Amino acid sequence: MQKRTYFFIDDVIWVFRDLTRQRPASLFDNPFMKLLREGHDRYGMKVQLNVFYRTDFFYGSDEFSLADMTDAYKAEFTAAADWLKFGFHAKQEFPDYPYINANYADVKADLEDIKREIFRFAGEKSFARAVIPHWLPISKQACQALHDGGIKLLSVSTGPRVDYNGDPASLPYGHAARLLQNRKPETALFTRKTRDAAITASLCGYNHIESPEPLENTTCKVYFDKETGLYFKQFGATGPCLNLIKEEELEACYRPLQDYEYVGYAIHEQYFYPDYYAYQPDYANKVLGAAKILQENGYTYFFVEELV
Repeated sequence: MQKRTYFFIDDVIWVFRDLTRQRPASLFDNPFMKLLREGHDRYGMKVQLNVFYRTDFFYGSDEFSLADMTDAYKAEFTAAADWLKFGFHAKQEFPDYPYINANYADVKADLEDIKREIFRFAGEKSFARAVIPHWLPISKQACQALHDGGIKLLSVSTGPRVDYNGDPASLPYGHAARLLQNRKPETALFTRKTRDAAITASLCGYNHIESPEPLENTTCKVYFDKETGLYFKQFGATGPCLNLIKEEELEACYRPLQDYEYVGYAIHEQYFYPDYYAYQPDYANKVLGAAKILQENGYTYFFVEELV
């Protein structure tokens, strides 16, 4: 059995801001990018960065967007496209669940904005054809917009759907408002399996399969959705989200996964930065430690879009 692993980093935008404003001689003189190349050089790590179009005003009014991103590193990005890709995530970090009830036109516009800029500063080969929407749920109309924009594979959630009981207190962070705004027929709730107990009661959209059997997430199986023309798969779920665990927990988290055909795992960009309120100083150790464990257990990295 060939054992394969897929690694992605969500919420990526700050590294582009730093590259543009600091202008290091090489792309990989930037500390974040240097970490990724170290993982690739030492352990064969491949990574998909899922990007925002712009920074969010939640962190202040110093706005930066992908349209501002320098193209000075295009040659380096293109040369690294066999192990480093960029995927569509959302326009910005807030609000949560931005696409759960989205219309076709809105998602088409956001996708084209992000795709255009990635093509410009990194080259077409660097653009990922697999998508993990921000917070994951996305409407059927939005799925059709992704397909029409060249996306092949979409991450999904699984588990029994639950009707909303009308009590806003049953959902965290004001998510009840996101559930109801422009609500689509497919919008519902499910119980998320996560270490983050605050969001176990979560929203789901069209990209949700009640029974996980068609996917068997420990394997490389995918599910074809005839309604939208997209393939569905849980990209993560087998492996941990690294920003939710401590460095000393790595071995225990990966030990049960050693015989799986497929392991998908993730982290979020912002925890790398010392000025982020939830900065994790062991960020680099966790990224490299996970890659080392997977290599030692016979896993090779790939891009999940290669499944279709």
